[in-house]
Amino acid sequence: MIKKSRVARRATIKHRVRLKIAGTTDRPRLTVYRSLHHLYAQLVDDSKGKTLVSTSTLSKELREALKGVKAKKEIAKRVGMDVAKKAVALNVKKVVFDRNGYLYHGIVKAMADGAREAGLEF
Repeated sequence: MIKKSRVARRATIKHRVRLKIAGTTDRPRLTVYRSLHHLYAQLVDDSKGKTLVSTSTLSKELREALKGVKAKKEIAKRVGMDVAKKAVALNVKKVVFDRNGYLYHGIVKAMADGAREAGLEF
């Protein structure tokens, strides 16, 4: 039996998840990506193929707010809150959460909780 790499397994899970969920104009897809050093979140309308809102730990306004924060879960929560504030400014209240093949645990869960706190409904 050939063992799949972690990247290949995540790609398979990501594909399986994306077959089931899609963002619409009424309920865009909140997608999460995490690299080794940074976190990214986007609101995507798949019917039009457009990104409505995006934020990451690399954005200037969020980088200033995260200067003294070291805990990764707190950083993830603030990224989720930031994307939710931008979404609420565009009158988007309901979204579909796309965990992008990651386990709904730890940083991904913290980002979702932050988005819920700031006013998004999943």
